[in-house]
Amino acid sequence: MNDTISVAAYLKEQSELDTLRFITCGSVDDGKSTLIGRMLFEAKALFDDQVDALQADSRKHGTQGEDIDFALLVDGLSAEREQGITIDVAYRFFTTDKRRFIVADTPGHSQYTRNMATGASTAALAIILVDARHGILEQTRRHSYICHLMGIRQIILAVNKMDLVDYDKNAFDNIVTDYQAFSADMNFADVTAIPISALKGEHINSRSTVMSWYQGPTLISKLETAPNQTTADADGFAMPVQLVNRPNSEFRGYSGVILREHVSVGEQVRIAPSGTVTSVKHIWLAGTKLDQAKRGLSVTLELADNVDISRGEVIASHNQPVEVADQFEVDLVWMSEDHGMVSRGYQLKLAGQTVSASLLSIKHKLDINTGNNLAAKTLQLNDIARVTINCQKQICFDAYNQTPELGAFILIDPVSQQTVAAGMIHFALRRAGNIHRQKLDVDKTARRILNGHTSKVFWFTGLSGSGKSTIADAMASALHARGIRTYLLDGDNIRHGLNKDLGFSDADRIENIRRVAEMAKLMVDAGLVVLTAFISPFRSERDMARQMFESDEFIEVFVDTPLDICEQRDAKGLYKKARAGDIPNFTGIGSPYEEPEHPDITLHPSQDMEDMIAKLSAFLSE
Repeated sequence: MNDTISVAAYLKEQSELDTLRFITCGSVDDGKSTLIGRMLFEAKALFDDQVDALQADSRKHGTQGEDIDFALLVDGLSAEREQGITIDVAYRFFTTDKRRFIVADTPGHSQYTRNMATGASTAALAIILVDARHGILEQTRRHSYICHLMGIRQIILAVNKMDLVDYDKNAFDNIVTDYQAFSADMNFADVTAIPISALKGEHINSRSTVMSWYQGPTLISKLETAPNQTTADADGFAMPVQLVNRPNSEFRGYSGVILREHVSVGEQVRIAPSGTVTSVKHIWLAGTKLDQAKRGLSVTLELADNVDISRGEVIASHNQPVEVADQFEVDLVWMSEDHGMVSRGYQLKLAGQTVSASLLSIKHKLDINTGNNLAAKTLQLNDIARVTINCQKQICFDAYNQTPELGAFILIDPVSQQTVAAGMIHFALRRAGNIHRQKLDVDKTARRILNGHTSKVFWFTGLSGSGKSTIADAMASALHARGIRTYLLDGDNIRHGLNKDLGFSDADRIENIRRVAEMAKLMVDAGLVVLTAFISPFRSERDMARQMFESDEFIEVFVDTPLDICEQRDAKGLYKKARAGDIPNFTGIGSPYEEPEHPDITLHPSQDMEDMIAKLSAFLSE
């Protein structure tokens, strides 16, 4: 009974007072932190002792008269106070009689664009501040475009510091005209311009007597009445499975947050990507059964049939299931100082799903100042770009502008485990839906049986001159003498044919390794023992290659020969040319070599060749 009462009270509270998430953004010193502090003050979200302390702190920082420097309330980090800027995304909470609010205060500096994108990803509305003295700046354009990119359709253009232009109506009107012209192509559903002074409190919670020429809403009243909608309404119920709930052998439920519409007991549902159809037997919320659950609730569904569902799969309406694909056109906000490159391997995470992925192409990146599309071969920190992405396997998704939670993803560097980009899916590439993997009667197992041995790839990596090709050739000869079918893929030989169109830039090196890995995978599927001898200098590309194979098929062999010994050998004279500047991107001299952190085998030049072959062959025997 207590559970029923608490759930009923929760649902009643949810229906009576909703929560609006919004973001404040704009250029540096436009007054974002001051505005948020003022809103907290006006909403009576501060205690008296906080106000007293803030007044004293304001006087120390040189604020004149009775004014309070509200930015000191929000900019709590010492580094932010020292620099006079906001560095990180700060979330603040306040409530009025009509609505609850969660506001994200985001940085204004261009190098923190990634932070601003993070704050915008969950917002239904954006307050874009403009300094009345300076008008529309580059960051105003950048932040407006990111809001458009993230699906924010409601904008409050807050023209701040009107007190510093003597509350001049013409100054306000000129800025509004400029912004309307700039943002016309972004198709915002609503742009409301409000002249304010965050420091003085003009038009924040009550109407200003010094700007009687303005007849529109105050800032707080606009926030209280703004629709709480981030995107277009998507049709049909959908819930990604976050947890398979098995408290005992008698119960199996699937827990998650409802992202679209609602679900009812008895409703038919389809599981993606398997396509299995069943129906909802029970809906559980905090131990209580519900007849229906709406969007935003975290529930557990008990299904009529005992179906196999894993974390990341999506339960959706039978006649309106989510899409499934492995290639997409997306927008990316690049968040890493390491450049993004075509063919480089990443991990893609979306709604509980994690798959290996790579950039297929960079169609263009955006010039924030002009709005033009620019050609690009790589992505740099804070770049906003339209790209195509390929995943190693199919994932469940929806377009970002329909269901943000099923269209928003992040890319992670598989080596450093750092987030390198945030992305929004536009649509699946049509060709992805027209290509289907064929089931073959003669498979890898059958070929292995015919050959009489297993198949693997021995991936030799090391500096030029380390002895990779020599060791790999010796191993191939030894295995051939034993009747084991092998094929040696050598770096120089491959570049005479399959990869003769590639150079030695970082991007070309990445594509070189991707092609070799794909070829090696086909040969392992053919039942051969494959030996590859490539410098393959980047850990992320070697990791990408490993992920293409089953766990016991990929053997990374690090030929650990020091650089000075490699230079002494220099059979091809390459190090001499690199030292002279004739080969600018030569690995070990002009381009880095990232040693394997956990190779399966490490070989040293001092070892006897027979011992090295025996060490390698032991993996094949296993």
